[in-house]
Amino acid sequence: MNVKFNNRDPVYLQVIRNFKEKIANGELVPGDEIPSRRELANMLKINPNTAQRAYKEMEEQGLIHTEKNHPSKITSDIKILGMVREELLVEAVDTFVASVRSINVPVDELLNLVKTKYAGNNDDKGA
Repeated sequence: MNVKFNNRDPVYLQVIRNFKEKIANGELVPGDEIPSRRELANMLKINPNTAQRAYKEMEEQGLIHTEKNHPSKITSDIKILGMVREELLVEAVDTFVASVRSINVPVDELLNLVKTKYAGNNDDKGA
């Protein structure tokens, strides 16, 4: 597990986001075991209390569950897993909209550019 930490967000939130991204892209699937808190802290070179806080938050959100003396696992709750993907998508769109709103680009032009960029056609850089 490799996480590039930034200096503006709390580390435990960045750890949670990394898990959510791995769930959303299918790298982690329902029932997958995840490293122990101590293993995660060692892997990421973070304070064990930070790893504990991230896991506690993920358990409260229903992303993971831990049974006594067993490794933590990714939830099998399809509703929660679907919400993870939607949450990340809404967050990305909100950030994008906030960054382009000041340019006053017509929505149709903006959507066409997004479709072009998303499809991987970067030949039309001016549109």
